[in-house]
Amino acid sequence: MKFKLAILIMCLFAFAEATQEEETEVDHLSLASMLVYDGAFDKAKVSLQEAKAYDKNLDLAKYYTIKGVIAMRKERHAEAIAALKRAVIETKKKVYMAPVTEKEKRKHLFSVGSEKKVVKSQKPLFDAEKIRRESLQKLYSYLSQESYKIKDYMGTVHYLDLQGAKGRDEAAEYMLRADCYWKAKQQDKAVEILTQGARRFPKDQSLLKQKFYYFAELGLYQEAIVSAKAYMKRSRPTAKEYMALSQMLQAGGQREEAVKVLEEAKMMFPKDAKVHMLLGQLYMKKGMAFTTAGLFEEGSYYEHKYVKEAAELYRRVGLIPHALYLNSQISDKKEKLKQKIAIYVERKEYEKVIGLIDALKRYKMLDDDNIRYAVAYAYYMAKDYVEAEVQLKKITDDGLFSKATIIRKNIEKCQDNSMECI
Repeated sequence: MKFKLAILIMCLFAFAEATQEEETEVDHLSLASMLVYDGAFDKAKVSLQEAKAYDKNLDLAKYYTIKGVIAMRKERHAEAIAALKRAVIETKKKVYMAPVTEKEKRKHLFSVGSEKKVVKSQKPLFDAEKIRRESLQKLYSYLSQESYKIKDYMGTVHYLDLQGAKGRDEAAEYMLRADCYWKAKQQDKAVEILTQGARRFPKDQSLLKQKFYYFAELGLYQEAIVSAKAYMKRSRPTAKEYMALSQMLQAGGQREEAVKVLEEAKMMFPKDAKVHMLLGQLYMKKGMAFTTAGLFEEGSYYEHKYVKEAAELYRRVGLIPHALYLNSQISDKKEKLKQKIAIYVERKEYEKVIGLIDALKRYKMLDDDNIRYAVAYAYYMAKDYVEAEVQLKKITDDGLFSKATIIRKNIEKCQDNSMECI
């Protein structure tokens, strides 16, 4: 009994001594890791330096991994890549040991002198190679990210490949590969990667979507249209995507198909002003100005900035009262006045143009020679030759100056013989 008690006391002293030794020894790498997690990168760097100086049996794989992550967070890409590459080397050489828990340490310590049998643990077997593989995959992931940031696109693909199946388990990985090949001017490979990704992830529509954008950029409109239609059948396309398809159809010479696509988009997105505008432009190319004006006006209900274009189109088709009605809704005072002058000049209502002179001065619009010329012309047509001369003399634009000279000569004729201007 006394012998067992003596052994127990010895064990307790040994345990206390071991615990005290552990408490005094600082794990600088773990501390650095925690500091990185907290975003304290400068302090983490100091802990790394201390680890290299003081830690016995320094875990170089962990050391360079943390160093690389700190450089990543501080946007020092070249430094990060160098550290991560070294981490890969050290991870491949590292000897992984099964971790010993505190409970197992105590169990072993108190089993000294004990005659009881130790029950074997049922915990899963320690797999060192699995841990190594997962660590390398993480490092290759970091290296692919950093390579992309320094525009080393083929390096990015290389590190994605090194991740093995892990580098192909998401549609985003295929998108990244395709983007890298595209930026490396390997367009065929980029399209091929997107095709592979679309087969692997049939429910992810982003790959098909990117494919039709690539075809469009290459000018392969027929292929782009096929990809676009396949994408739109599988997904819920946005108004922007409908518009992109219509533009591709136009570029491919299929204007009628483009109209159909936009008409469908108009039904799906009745409040999207840009759909109305694009559809209106297509009808304008077909000579349907009145239809275009109506579409522009409808679009202006949802984006007020288009009211000016709608008023202008109604002016062109001769519906002046409605053009003036829409003109009154323009919030930009200068644009409203400019358009109103064009309407009045077209209708030969020169007195109304002259009636705007105070407003034009207030907004300093006479500094624009085009506006000043229109006002001078209105004075001339209203037979106010003196004021017309005053405005014409202030024009400096070369193109308008020659026109002003002709009017001034006509004014001289009128002043010499009033019968000339009847």
